[in-house]
Amino acid sequence: MDNPVFPPILQAMKNDLIIVGGGLNGPALGLAAAQAGFSVTIIDSLPVDTRKNPDFDGRSYALALASVRLLRGIGVWDAIKEHAQPMLEIKVTDGRAGEGPSPWMMHFDHAEIEEGPMGYMVEDRHLRRAFLDAMAGEDRITHLAKETVVAQSADAGGVTVTLASGKVIAGQLLIGSDGRKSGTAMRAGIKRTGWGYGQTAVVCAVAHEKPHGGIAHQFFMPHGPLAILPLTENRSSIVWSETDERARALMAMDDAAFLDALRPAFGSFLGQISLTGARFSYPLGLTLANSFVADRVALVGDAAHGVHPIAGQGLNAGLRDVAALADVLESARARGEDIGGAQALQRYQEWRRFDTATLALATDTFNRLFSNDNPLLRAARDVGMGLVNAAPNLRRGFMRKAAGLTGDLPRLMRG
Repeated sequence: MDNPVFPPILQAMKNDLIIVGGGLNGPALGLAAAQAGFSVTIIDSLPVDTRKNPDFDGRSYALALASVRLLRGIGVWDAIKEHAQPMLEIKVTDGRAGEGPSPWMMHFDHAEIEEGPMGYMVEDRHLRRAFLDAMAGEDRITHLAKETVVAQSADAGGVTVTLASGKVIAGQLLIGSDGRKSGTAMRAGIKRTGWGYGQTAVVCAVAHEKPHGGIAHQFFMPHGPLAILPLTENRSSIVWSETDERARALMAMDDAAFLDALRPAFGSFLGQISLTGARFSYPLGLTLANSFVADRVALVGDAAHGVHPIAGQGLNAGLRDVAALADVLESARARGEDIGGAQALQRYQEWRRFDTATLALATDTFNRLFSNDNPLLRAARDVGMGLVNAAPNLRRGFMRKAAGLTGDLPRLMRG
């Protein structure tokens, strides 16, 4: 007698987790879950060769120390550590382009905390390749590239998704890691709260004559902050927040004109600068999912929360979601609970929603306070920065917060 051929939906019931989104948070969660013994399918809209592009394109991430611990725990850090630039100091100043910074500033030095560098800068290309290689080596992960979800449904028995190719995947829990316009969230009926800032971030990288010394700079200007973040060798990542109109003009310039526009804000402290890689632009705003969970659905990363890049915490907040959800799922399994059930999902929501709402409020407040040229506010914020800089305990508290070392840390972030 011939062996029966089971329809795809029955074969797919072996999945514990279905993750929609193949960027960074989705693979991180997939690896954490697979290494804990869960079976995972990751649905990625992009082809592997696009994700693995070895060329430097200017995009980079500031990884807090707690995020580095997570990457080390899931076996990714060793593949990227030689490409990672430690952030040894952070200098925060206020002023106007072409006039130099205010004498008032905040200066954070990693030597003031025991754990080491507050974080590392890592290029997008190295991080994505490391995730892809790690997923390819994990038997419990099925990575479906060039696939998109067109429908999803949940009931007491599990959750299913239908792909544009016609495939149907089933599992116990569906995770949306598919960005600020998350289709997973929309199909689950989760609405969002948020607003735009009338700002756009222009992102690129520059090479410079002088070494940066591992120092990150945040320069607050009337239209938005300019972040100069150290990369390996004599290179720095630039995140320049400007008005939407000004950003459009900057993106339309040729390289020479763009550098002429950047130099007054950048200054001459690193010598001559030149562009390396491409330029990108991202509209800035605040967006929070009204719930991080629904029936057999959980959201992580930008699908749950999108904040201003003023503190460089976007990816770090997403990786904290990943670590927390991995903890919750392991605990639920140990209790004999349904990993996609309401009890487990509620614990995840309670763990992460307050923290991310607090982060959103802080970044929103900082941006509104600093992205203006009101003389009274300028005086108040300059005095405030001076007071923080003169208080060692307060300064160390800020550093530990930036490094992701405060609060209820998930296991993978404890080191």
